[in-house]
Amino acid sequence: MAFGKGDHLHLIDGSAFIFRAYHALPPLTRKSDGLPIGAVAGFCNMLLRYTEGKNGGTAATHVAVIFDHSSKTFRNELFPEYKANRPELPEDLRPQFPLTRVATRAFNIACVETEGFEADDIIATLTKHAVEAGGDVTIISSDKDLMQLVGTNVVMWDAMKDRIIGPAEVVEKFGVGPERVIDVQALAGDSVDNIPGAPGIGVKTAALLINEYGDLETLLARAAEIKQPKRRETLLTKADQIRLSRELVTLRDDTPMDTTLDEFIIRAPETDVLLGFLNEMEFRTLTRRMAEKIDSRVFSSAQTPAKPDAPQLFQ
Repeated sequence: MAFGKGDHLHLIDGSAFIFRAYHALPPLTRKSDGLPIGAVAGFCNMLLRYTEGKNGGTAATHVAVIFDHSSKTFRNELFPEYKANRPELPEDLRPQFPLTRVATRAFNIACVETEGFEADDIIATLTKHAVEAGGDVTIISSDKDLMQLVGTNVVMWDAMKDRIIGPAEVVEKFGVGPERVIDVQALAGDSVDNIPGAPGIGVKTAALLINEYGDLETLLARAAEIKQPKRRETLLTKADQIRLSRELVTLRDDTPMDTTLDEFIIRAPETDVLLGFLNEMEFRTLTRRMAEKIDSRVFSSAQTPAKPDAPQLFQ
């Protein structure tokens, strides 16, 4: 049956899970060969929590974990300095990235990545497809860049704070609704991603300006009316930089996809595949726990209520 009305798609921000897992647990290596596996262990625990029902209270019919294919995307062609200030990945984390993909598939959850695009663009594209098909979407992430996607039939869930992010929470964060988040980000820039924005204008000022003038283009067209000299000069002289910043923060919802929403339908894991992977990683405690859950038929789908003995990485 095709994805449509009554269906609910969960899109998990894979990078957020990986980094949370990496920083939440002490370094861990596989005894047989010294392979770093701490982030993979934490990632598996998080997937387990999700499958046990730690999902924001919204039962899913379809789910996928979305990953970044690489650090280089079309945005680097637009602006070579994009994310250029970010430090290199820790050496013990780098070899764990491909293993998280294997782990996702071992849990029988779809994993998606597209060369040249960020995970956020894929999430935007799949969200658009799901809403156009008549379904609902929960984006499992706290990434502020994804807040532009919140709206009718679309919410975010911050797993770390167990908090649903809807339009009101977006206004609380940015001072504007989801439909104007891009305009505020274009003005405020982003030091984390090295997006320049309008120098001297932060989120609060950006929100005041957008709320006063309605949208970014109107603001830039009427910049000469701004009374504050520095602010007026910045908007007049940095208009091209601000428009470039808007292009950088705007998520692409036309990412090329070679999968369909129907392929994300929730499936129980195949016991041999999942336990085989956990054994290969030498996760003895997790392997034992998973075997017990499978035997007792506790481990079923993302709609199963959370169990009290689940790992507490979200807390």
